[in-house]
Amino acid sequence: MLLSEKAQRYLRLLAFSTLAALAGCQVKPLYSDGPQGKPAKALASIEISEADDRVEQDVRNALIFLTSGGAGEPVNAQYKLALNVTSKIQGVLYDQNTKDDNTDTASAARVVVMADYNLTRADTGETVRSGNRTAVSLVDFPGQEFAKVRAARDGEKRAAKELAEIIRADLAAALGR
Repeated sequence: MLLSEKAQRYLRLLAFSTLAALAGCQVKPLYSDGPQGKPAKALASIEISEADDRVEQDVRNALIFLTSGGAGEPVNAQYKLALNVTSKIQGVLYDQNTKDDNTDTASAARVVVMADYNLTRADTGETVRSGNRTAVSLVDFPGQEFAKVRAARDGEKRAAKELAEIIRADLAAALGR
């Protein structure tokens, strides 16, 4: 079955417009060495500020691993990352059997880890990227007190790792421009 001339023109027009739209697309890996710079090498030359508490240390350690590819901190850093991490645990499901104000206990919680960061050039002090990001982890609390503490700590570790991945993506995008 042959297509009519009108249908053939329509298909040619559709094919041409699709090719024209695809010609404007550029696909390149985010972390590769590209023509506009070397974000993968730039990520490996970021010095991250010292941590003040355990959760901030978890984020810092994960960021060092993610930015350097497991090689550790750089000797001669081209960039400095000032990092400030805070965390909080919010109860979300309260036991309905204990209505007394003093004995409300949560059976689940939301662990929120927040970070403010500022990436600057080491030589000039010029800000390359700054921002704040948040990661949330959900936790179920068992009946034992020690298990609750460990569940909260596990939630903080998971949220810290996720937060480090988000910040790394932000830094790679900023350094890739």
